[in-house]
Amino acid sequence: MTAETTEAAEPAGSRGGTGDTGSPGSPGSAGKKAAALGPRALARRRRRASAARFWKEYRKHRAGVFGLAALVLFALVALTAPLTVGSDVDSVTDAPGQPLQGPSGHFPLGTDQFGRNLLGLLVWGSRVSLLVGLLAAVLSVAIGALIGVTAGHFRGWYATVMMRVTDWFLVMPTLVLAIALATVLSRSLGTIVLAIGVTTWPTTARLVRAQTLAVESRPYIERAKALGGGHWHVMSRHVLPNVMPLVLAQTTLIISSAILAEATLAFLGLGDPTVVSWGGLLQDAREAGAVSSGDWWYLVPPGIAIAVVALAFTLCGRAVEAVLNPRLGVAR
Repeated sequence: MTAETTEAAEPAGSRGGTGDTGSPGSPGSAGKKAAALGPRALARRRRRASAARFWKEYRKHRAGVFGLAALVLFALVALTAPLTVGSDVDSVTDAPGQPLQGPSGHFPLGTDQFGRNLLGLLVWGSRVSLLVGLLAAVLSVAIGALIGVTAGHFRGWYATVMMRVTDWFLVMPTLVLAIALATVLSRSLGTIVLAIGVTTWPTTARLVRAQTLAVESRPYIERAKALGGGHWHVMSRHVLPNVMPLVLAQTTLIISSAILAEATLAFLGLGDPTVVSWGGLLQDAREAGAVSSGDWWYLVPPGIAIAVVALAFTLCGRAVEAVLNPRLGVAR
């Protein structure tokens, strides 16, 4: 046997000790480390790497970073409200000022019709507005994702019925339906969340169903079914992880609409009169005649707060959508 034949017949790892016993940075060493990890540890490692890649791409969007910074600021203000303004800021009997005082050193944003500090009310109202917006958006996305995934998976008569119901909700004015629900049910924050959540899900359902149809056309779905995977296994293990990026982006976009809807319902007098919210402050200003009397400090701050938070969530949603958009198509 010639020298060339002998060398070719040798295992790849026996030459120079560069195979299984390679350097720590070699591919073989990395494969050993990955094999040494358990399934859960490997999954956590992959999730951390994916989160790091997501944040790296997200930081490239300046508008998204600005929106995230604004949301963090508002969240800190809302969480620290009991410490900064106190829980009795909405008390009418212990109002510290005179009715409708203009901005001053003691009251930077003036007072309302009862003499309460408007800055404190604005800070305290952020808790209700943000909470209602988040809960309503989560409820809306949950309903839309459930209907979208199931309608895209089961097809047939079920999909036809669900899509016709979705179309009916799409053509009906969302605000009118929300007003009708808020009028029939008791006036509370739960009613506002329910009214917004059950009237804003159709767009999410349409988007999720389209993505579900795209995912279920891939070959690995057919292999999973051929290996005995049932409906729940296919939807929970294969379809849902692939539509979650779309659901996440849709959630951030719906939150801004939910906050605006809550402010609208509160402004129309359909909110809970016992709690302070930004929309409720606008309703109080309208009832006090702030528009005709020129008391701008009663109207402008709540309106600016609503607009800034809605814009911040929209910027974050657009940034998330831009980062995750390459992962939403059929081809990866």
